[in-house]
Amino acid sequence: MCSVRLFNIVLILLAALSPATLATERPNVVIIFADDLGYGDLGCYGSPTIRTPHLDQMAAEGLRFTDFYSAAEVCTPSRAALLTGRYPIRSGMCAHRRVLFPNSKGGLPPKEVTIAEALREKGYATAHIGKWHLGIHEGSRPLDQGFDHSFGLPYSNDMDARSDLPKGSSGLANPPQDGWNVPLICDGKVIEQPADQTTLTRRYTAEAVAFIREHQSQPFFLYFAHTFPHVPLFASPAFQGKSRAGIYGDAVEELDASVGQVLDALRRERLAERTLVVFTSDNGPWLIMRDQGGSAGLLRDGKGSTWEGGMRVPGIAWMPGRIRPGVTNQLAGALDLFPTALALAGATAAPNVTIDGRDLSPLLFQSRSIPPRPFFYYRGDELFACRLGEWKAHFRTQTGYGQPQAETHDPPLLFHLGHDPSEKRNIAADHADVLAEIQQAVKAHQAGVEPGEPQLQ
Repeated sequence: MCSVRLFNIVLILLAALSPATLATERPNVVIIFADDLGYGDLGCYGSPTIRTPHLDQMAAEGLRFTDFYSAAEVCTPSRAALLTGRYPIRSGMCAHRRVLFPNSKGGLPPKEVTIAEALREKGYATAHIGKWHLGIHEGSRPLDQGFDHSFGLPYSNDMDARSDLPKGSSGLANPPQDGWNVPLICDGKVIEQPADQTTLTRRYTAEAVAFIREHQSQPFFLYFAHTFPHVPLFASPAFQGKSRAGIYGDAVEELDASVGQVLDALRRERLAERTLVVFTSDNGPWLIMRDQGGSAGLLRDGKGSTWEGGMRVPGIAWMPGRIRPGVTNQLAGALDLFPTALALAGATAAPNVTIDGRDLSPLLFQSRSIPPRPFFYYRGDELFACRLGEWKAHFRTQTGYGQPQAETHDPPLLFHLGHDPSEKRNIAADHADVLAEIQQAVKAHQAGVEPGEPQLQ
């Protein structure tokens, strides 16, 4: 009994450590970023068909967010926002052409400061593993943006399609393995083209585990951005045909096993208590891919939209002994990872740069609430919606795919996300005061936004 009580006291004292104390220790930071994973695709978020025991355990041992957001509804702008802590409108990483393509001329501007650049200045080893999708030209590539090491694909795995590939092949349950010529790149050099996509999750994971082992004696930042479950979907032989949810489930279950291997490596190297690990997704599920598109659970719509299903995603933070296990409905998101990582490393952002995210350290390590702040939903370079507290106003709406033109709402649609997370009941007529408060927040935000030079032409 006494030993159990002593152990509990030690955990409480560790969890109460201030962000300043953590910064003096320079903890490691690992961000694991899935591609097109939906809010309803993990066991700990309610999936009845996809088995995710490692992520479920991570959630049980850490802090699971019910209201965690990507900063964009598709992949390029969401990745720019995560690495910079800034809405992508500020960096020019959003437009009507909503992501970078192999023929795009732009990329993440060199003047933007990434988590990797800020932490490397503090002596951190830095690595990018997986999908990049922030530019293939000089100045925008991983090694140009603060990473010492990079291993992965330059953009989405459905790009560089074979010229004779039938339309829609990426959404097949059994897509052709030789259908896409996307290269696998290590530290700026093509090492395989086309990349064998059935091996990607396994090889990424081996690379991540090796990086952890090789840098156990110095602080490190690992940005592990999975290729899947973006289509075309592939899994290694050990996972093919094993999930009730078909190839989509196979890919997610292999991703789950990858997370387990990363956490095991941290435990094995005795780094778990010194490493913040965050798992999340770049946007919601690609619903038009049907069985290959995942689920947003009870949330409305998916990838490509500013309805909740497009931007509310799984979010789990793990740091044994430092983060108390629990579930929080505090609003947080990928924008917050930049300031949180910098706070842990004892780094500061440039004084003349607007950072939209907030340091989550008080919530993560002291179980303190974060002051309320509005969250802005952009589709491309247009602001479509705003959330303030439990309320969300839609000024424009458009489904992720299939609706040619956006619909403008005057007055805006209004939903109470606590009562109606599926956004079915517009109650704007009864809450003119709430709409006025949200519109004022939008006005203040837009007055402070200077759009960056467009990069997605």
